[in-house]
Amino acid sequence: DLQILLNNAGLAKGSDKVQDARIEDWDLMLNTNVKGLLYLTRALLPHFIARGAGHIVNIGSVAGRWVYAGGAVYCASKFAVRAISEGLRLDLLGKNIRVSNIEPGMVNTEFSLVRFESQEKADQVYAGMKPLTATDIAETISWVVARPSHVNIQEIVIYPTDQASVGP
Repeated sequence: DLQILLNNAGLAKGSDKVQDARIEDWDLMLNTNVKGLLYLTRALLPHFIARGAGHIVNIGSVAGRWVYAGGAVYCASKFAVRAISEGLRLDLLGKNIRVSNIEPGMVNTEFSLVRFESQEKADQVYAGMKPLTATDIAETISWVVARPSHVNIQEIVIYPTDQASVGP
């Protein structure tokens, strides 16, 4: 029986300023980060509502709180994840369905490789620092969903110790 929806799909493409960015990159980011989350959530909500319980965990980003140069559309997509999470909590009030938004900073996954389409550029993102790992985020998610059913961790911002902001 489905109890948890983990909306983890997300990506960034490029780091060009708005005036120089590729519209195809915007479409990919918005379709994946916003529409994908919305469509899957909408598809599973009737099940959660019918069973009177469930937990939706959205993976946002610190970029959903703070903006950086060359990231306007990616940041907008993660601001949308935050807004959708907050709106869902309001829409689902009284239905015993929890909604959590996990907002990581730098995590060393294939994220930067997808973004820059170059392993060398991706490696430069994490040069001189120790980023978070996928395991760090998985452990955080595990902790969030393990809270008693009357406890909802609404959001968590999680940075590596070596990162203090979204900017350079």
